[in-house]
Formats: sequence, structure tokens, C-alpha cells
Amino acid sequence: MRLLLDTCTALWYFAGDRCQIPERIRETLTDLDHDLYLSDVSILEISIKYRIGKLRLSGAPSQTIPLWLESHDIALLPLVTQAIFRLESLEDIHGDPFDRLLVAQAITHRMTIVTPDEHIAEYSAPVLWA
Repeated sequence: MRLLLDTCTALWYFAGDRCQIPERIRETLTDLDHDLYLSDVSILEISIKYRIGKLRLSGAPSQTIPLWLESHDIALLPLVTQAIFRLESLEDIHGDPFDRLLVAQAITHRMTIVTPDEHIAEYSAPVLWA
């Protein structure tokens, strides 16, 4: 399975936050039969929140994110024009533009989003959570 990590899920996973991610989901994320992806959209969101002081990290995103990706064997998912255009057909369920882009990417690339966000689960993209 190709799994696209929601931004919050990725941050919890990278931090080793065992409280926020249910055990069944942690097991799926560490199963080598699944490919994990972090979107450029999440990197943008993390970078913006870090810059404005809404997110604390051990270092700048440009330094920490590449280390996280390498140490957890997570691939980058670039934001492509096809996914951006998919926004035109998405229902107005979720107001967060980052989350809407993640949904558009998941649909475009036929991926499952790993997220606790109930609004994302209302879209046609498959969602993995407890």
C-alpha cells in the first residue's frame, strides 16, 4: 500500500509520539510492505508554521526534514499540476488548503492518507486510522 502521511501524522511519527498514533497505525507505518510518502505540501505547511512560531522543531525544517525522511525511509511526493487541478472537482468539505491539497494528491496518485482528521475521511480518498 502507498501511504501519504498527513502533516500531523508525520510530525507525531517523526517525534516518536506513541500517544498520538494508535498501535495498529504504528504497526502499519513500520511494515516494510508499505511505502510511506511525505508531500511537498506538508513540507510547505511545516516550514510556514515553523517560521511564524506555531511549530517548534529541533532545527530548521531544511535541516530536520531530510534527516527524518532518510531515517524513516520516507519518499517525497512532489506537488504536480494534475493534483492542483483536481481541487476544482473536490467538494468544499475541508477549509484547510493544505489538507485539501493532500486529498487531491491522494486521489491523483491513488494513495491512502494516514490521518485522524474526520473531515478528510469525508472525501473519496481512502483514509487509514483507528
